Amino acid sequence: MRSTLYVLSPRTLVVGIACMFFAVTAAAYEPLVPGTGEKISNAGDDFEDPNWSYVFNNPKNSSELDGQSRLPNGYSRNRRWFEGPLRGHPDLLQRVATPEGGLSGSRGSLLMRSLYTGTPDRPSYHSQQDDFVANVRGAMGRGVPVSWLPSFVVRVYMPPFDEWERRTGNTFAVRAGAHGSRPDGKEPVEEYWPGMWIVFNSKSDRRHKADSAFFLLRAGPSGRDLRGPDIKQTGWWTMGMSCTTDGQFHYYAKPGIEDLTSADRVSSQFPYGFTCHQFDTFFFDLISADDGRTWSTGWIIDDPAFYVARRPKMAVRPPARPRKR
Repeated sequence: MRSTLYVLSPRTLVVGIACMFFAVTAAAYEPLVPGTGEKISNAGDDFEDPNWSYVFNNPKNSSELDGQSRLPNGYSRNRRWFEGPLRGHPDLLQRVATPEGGLSGSRGSLLMRSLYTGTPDRPSYHSQQDDFVANVRGAMGRGVPVSWLPSFVVRVYMPPFDEWERRTGNTFAVRAGAHGSRPDGKEPVEEYWPGMWIVFNSKSDRRHKADSAFFLLRAGPSGRDLRGPDIKQTGWWTMGMSCTTDGQFHYYAKPGIEDLTSADRVSSQFPYGFTCHQFDTFFFDLISADDGRTWSTGWIIDDPAFYVARRPKMAVRPPARPRKR
C-alpha cells in the first residue's frame, strides 16, 4: 500500500490556522451553561455539616446607608461566607432540613430571613436589602479572569406564595460581583453587580387580583432592569449565571433541581454597558419592608457552587525553590 504525502502551501496553512482560531474564539463567545467545567470544591457550600453556623458580630454593617461599617464583619465558621461590605447580613441564617423535592442525598440547606434590612434597629419604612456573600476570592486566592469561563449555580426553594412577605416589590436576588470597563473609558476598571431579582406582586395590594411573581434582570446595556419570565410555580428552582471571554453575562433559570442546559438561558447582556474582565464572587440579596416588625420572606438555598470551564495548569503559583548555598 502506498502512502500519500500532502504538502500544504503557506497560504493554505495560514487560512487553516485562522479558521481554527476563529472557531475557538466563537466557542468561547457562545453562551456558557452555568456548571460547565471544574467545580471549585471550597468555593460554595452544601450545608451538610450539622454544626454549620454563622458568627454575626452584630450590630451589622450599613455603610451604604450611613457610612457605618461596624467591624468586625460577620462570617460563617467554615469561612465560605461573609457579610457584605456595603450592607449587612440577613438577621437569620439557619441550617434546616432540605425541603421535599430537593437534591438527592441532601439533608441540609440554608434558611435566610431578615427583619432590619437597613440600619440596625432603626427602621427606614422603605424596602432595604441584606447581602450574603460567597468567599470565592478567598477560595481562589484572586479574582477570576473571564478567560477561565467562570460560572455559578444554586438551587433556590421558593415557598408557597401565601408564605411570602405581604408586599409588592423585590424580595430576593441571585447576583454576581465583577470588575469591568465601559466603552467610554472614563474609568479603566469599575466594580458592578449584575443579577436576577425575584419580584412579588401581592394580592394584598389592590393593583393585583392574585399573588404572582417574575424575574427581573439587572441589567441591560443602558443600566435599566429587564423584565424576565414569570414564575408560574413555587418550590425548587435551579438558577445560575456565567461569563464568557467577550465580557458578557448569561442568565439561566428553570423550575426543578435538574442541571441547567442551554434551553434554560433567560438572557445574555452586557450589564450597564460593562465588558467584564474579572469575576469576583456571587451573593444573595434579601429584601424586606424594613419597618421593624415584618420579617422578609424565608428563602432557602442549597448547594451553591462555583465553576471554571478552563483554568491554566499553572494558575496556582508553585512554592519557590530553596536557593543553593
